[in-house]
Amino acid sequence: MQTPVSFDSQGGAMLAGVMHTPDAGSPRAYALFAHCFTCTKNINAAVNIADSLCREGIAVLRFDFTGLGQSEGDFADTHFSSSVQDLVDAAAFLQREYQGPDILVGHSLGGTAALAAAPQIASARAVSTIGSPADAEHVLHLLQDDLACIEKNGEANVKLAGRPFRIRKQFVDDVRSQSVSQGVRKLRKALLVMHSPVDELVPVEEASRIYQNAMHPKSFISLDNADHLLSHERDSRYAGHVLAAWASRFIHEDEAPGPAVYHTGHVVASGRPEDIFRVAINADGHALTGDEPESFGGTDEGPSPYDYLSAALGSCTVMTLNMYARHKQLPLESVRVDVQHGKIHAQDCQECEAESGKIDRFERSIHLQGDLSDSQRQRLLEIADRCPVHRTLHSEVSISSKLEK
Repeated sequence: MQTPVSFDSQGGAMLAGVMHTPDAGSPRAYALFAHCFTCTKNINAAVNIADSLCREGIAVLRFDFTGLGQSEGDFADTHFSSSVQDLVDAAAFLQREYQGPDILVGHSLGGTAALAAAPQIASARAVSTIGSPADAEHVLHLLQDDLACIEKNGEANVKLAGRPFRIRKQFVDDVRSQSVSQGVRKLRKALLVMHSPVDELVPVEEASRIYQNAMHPKSFISLDNADHLLSHERDSRYAGHVLAAWASRFIHEDEAPGPAVYHTGHVVASGRPEDIFRVAINADGHALTGDEPESFGGTDEGPSPYDYLSAALGSCTVMTLNMYARHKQLPLESVRVDVQHGKIHAQDCQECEAESGKIDRFERSIHLQGDLSDSQRQRLLEIADRCPVHRTLHSEVSISSKLEK
């Protein structure tokens, strides 16, 4: 779920953001995302990483820095220190309205700003940089053709990523005064450095400087073949998945404010057209992924809907047989159920009532381990047909659908 939000910065500008929250249940943790220099919160990498974290139960706030995107203010009046303050203000907003951020994530110069802001955000347990320079001064290489004009005249209009921006000397002086890489040694938070070895804007040596200056716990992930902006969806989603798995080691979920509340039997599935067949599933608080195999046009990141249906039949069968064996004190050691789904012509099914068209067929093979007699094995085969999912598949089913606003 994505919700527009806004909050005031100490500089007096209203900052616009988007809050990603899980479709069902309470978030495991909260993350704050800082976008790259002159980018906005809506850059594809920011959206995809936030979405990937949210699928893992981590709520994310991505927002526009002052003077960018939908946020108020004049970009020409900003500098690196003001961006750091914007991050601190965003964290304070999360603390007031939701929960203080557990994780700070920054892309490019946003990552450098996250490192600088981290000591001022007490709730943050972990920080991750993505393609970030070790010091803010590195950004000046983007201005090298206009730097002399800026220093002589106090400001200049420059083009960055094909867009015009007014850069003032205060920005240049501010980034030169920063020493973020030296402060990393005193970070006292878990650090994940992600960087592409072929990054065309920020050399991977910058990541090495951050990593070498940091104290443990620290980790490095190579984003092989990715460009600086993570413009390919697979790269940004990979970064999000890895980040979620890494951050889980530093999230103290037992300290979260109360247990998540779920409705029994409540399953939520969500997806977007650009996800193709991939869907995020929250089943009573358990995060799952649905997809289709590549041969069907999917990305094979999760089971297909019919795989889940087969899994429901198989798992229900195992539960039913184990429960019966415990009740009857049978010498059953283990159960394995193999299920295959397919479609056959009705005329090929002797036990089916339909006489034409195709019908769904589940082939269930049951493997029983234990010193069971033939009669006990036969009885367990009969009990398998009593599993609730088996009965559901054989009974009349009603599905009610409605549109929600």
